[in-house]
Amino acid sequence: MLFIFDMGGVVTTNFKGKFCSELLNIPDEKFFPLCGHTPDAPQDKDLFNLINLGKLTIPEFWKKFEENARKEGFKIDPIEHDLFRLTFHPKLNDKTVEIIKALRKNHRVVCGTNTIDSHWENHMERGDYSFFDQTYASNKIHAIKPDPKFFQLIMTAEGYSSSETFFTDDRIENIEAAKSLGINAVQFTSAEELYANWKRYF
Repeated sequence: MLFIFDMGGVVTTNFKGKFCSELLNIPDEKFFPLCGHTPDAPQDKDLFNLINLGKLTIPEFWKKFEENARKEGFKIDPIEHDLFRLTFHPKLNDKTVEIIKALRKNHRVVCGTNTIDSHWENHMERGDYSFFDQTYASNKIHAIKPDPKFFQLIMTAEGYSSSETFFTDDRIENIEAAKSLGINAVQFTSAEELYANWKRYF
């Protein structure tokens, strides 16, 4: 069997935009809208999705973010450092790691994550991806959850059908996308609940 784990919110804690907002001295609720990351945003205007897809570099992102902020009337200093790197300090969920290690004894276990270059580098330095047999990151494969293409690419690369594939993620929209392909998907709420759902495979 193939088991696909999301990273943020499952194996580690998630990135919070508020840490960048604090350094920029802008309201927290304005950070993602200034990224163009809103439900009705065109894909080519959503800066956050573009860096998740690896289609925009981090320096390009911050330059465009500055432009958007100034258009909205925010007086911010030039952004000279990658705030995504400076503010990202995820905590490891040790109980989830135990599940991954146990599953790897008899199954193929991979990471399927939406991420950006800054956070990819951080996770690499920390060794967070070393718990997996392979990592499929949106910024590297140029596909992003909940696009079904994301899951299809992983299953094709790994050589497993949807009925042989299991997936967990903290976001319900990603779970629903996986289920639409026939993948056995479980929304992550805690390591204990995940273990209860998958205990027959250990």
